[in-house]
Amino acid sequence: MYHKTKKVFLFITLLTIVGLYIALPKEIVPPLNFTIFGKHIQKEFELKKGLDIQGGMEVVLKADMTEIVQEDRDTAIESSREVILRRVDLFGINEPTVTTAKTATDYRLLVDLPGVSDPNQALQLVGTTAQLDFRLQNPDLATAESTTSAIAFFNQFEQTTLTGKELERALVQFDPQTNEPVIALEFNEEGKEIFAAITKENVGEVLAIFLDDYPLAMPRINTPILDGRAVMTGGFDIEEAKQTAIQLNAGALPVPIEIIEQRQLGASIGQEAVEKSIEAGLIGIGLVMAFMIMLYGWDGLIADLALMIYGILTIAIYKVMGVTLTLPGIAGMLLTIGMAVDANILIFERMKEELRLGKVWKRAMELGFGRAWDSIKDANIATIMTALVLINPLDFNFLNTSGMVRGFGITLLIGVLISLFTGVVVTRTFMRLFLRDPSLKKDKKSQKNKKRNQKK
Repeated sequence: MYHKTKKVFLFITLLTIVGLYIALPKEIVPPLNFTIFGKHIQKEFELKKGLDIQGGMEVVLKADMTEIVQEDRDTAIESSREVILRRVDLFGINEPTVTTAKTATDYRLLVDLPGVSDPNQALQLVGTTAQLDFRLQNPDLATAESTTSAIAFFNQFEQTTLTGKELERALVQFDPQTNEPVIALEFNEEGKEIFAAITKENVGEVLAIFLDDYPLAMPRINTPILDGRAVMTGGFDIEEAKQTAIQLNAGALPVPIEIIEQRQLGASIGQEAVEKSIEAGLIGIGLVMAFMIMLYGWDGLIADLALMIYGILTIAIYKVMGVTLTLPGIAGMLLTIGMAVDANILIFERMKEELRLGKVWKRAMELGFGRAWDSIKDANIATIMTALVLINPLDFNFLNTSGMVRGFGITLLIGVLISLFTGVVVTRTFMRLFLRDPSLKKDKKSQKNKKRNQKK
């Protein structure tokens, strides 16, 4: 048992050191920058700040689905989300989030744009309908012009009369011979005629697909296609094929977008709230740690050490997973700190009960952990289920779709899982290694006093 406990302690120590390196600000520790097996690795761990902390803009968009049939509306809103997300990424907005909110008759997009310096340009980006069109590469321009610049590259392609209006849908399928993902394109009757004419006259040429004047795919025409059904290959993996199909559908199912709400949030407001939240959190943690030491002595000190490790690992995981920290997220983190301590209180109180029943200290400690586990497990499973409902990972329409609430749920879920580890595994390992039966100390002290009295 002792050797096993020692190995667990070494693992906890190593994990804490790594977590501390990641959790500390970049001003204190340098970023990773080394070469191993000929591969250069460079990584900087930063804590992402949400809109309410960093400042920026919130935009609520309403999608007009009157021209979209019911079975295509989910695809249409998801395609619009992908287009807007790509637009703001290209605009250079740091950590944007675009989420969908759907009811039976209402389809909305919730756009968070942290750190936006030009709100008018940002609104122009997110408030326009996606435009898809097909362009033929001009061989003469391709030969004459250099491809070293984006402008020269784009000038190689000339617009055709084929647009997203004629594309009914794009689907991910699998090649029956190679079993590789491919993208199937289906055109309407008008598109069928236009596409047939283009492919008959331009076999061997590149027919590029542009979305919002940006090349999305550049397939080559291998044979005339007369039935309005084309298959686009290109060595896609399944995720690439799905992503490309979604973006193609954004033009195939063009959804008019209307801005119904916009709100500018200053960074100073968020920063002030963060400072107050951190101050309140530190005071609360300090009081909890002092309470644990006063009530449980050395046991409480062990619990406080586990709580410090909890904080280190939590921040480290936020950075590694790219969790965007918001004010609700900070609230979720502080809430789970209390839950981490609560597990130790249940364990210590159970230990006291076992000692009152006459169990030796070591046996009481093991029984305290074992018998308190049922209560800890039930409470944490209930909290985990609550966090999953708040996160709504499957995007159920009848559950929450707010980004702020989801942020709270994510930090709550992470905190609960880490608190289970530190509150049970870390605390028990430290107690097994560093604490001894207090009664043995009393016996040794009484024996020394007895010997001292005998000498007198």
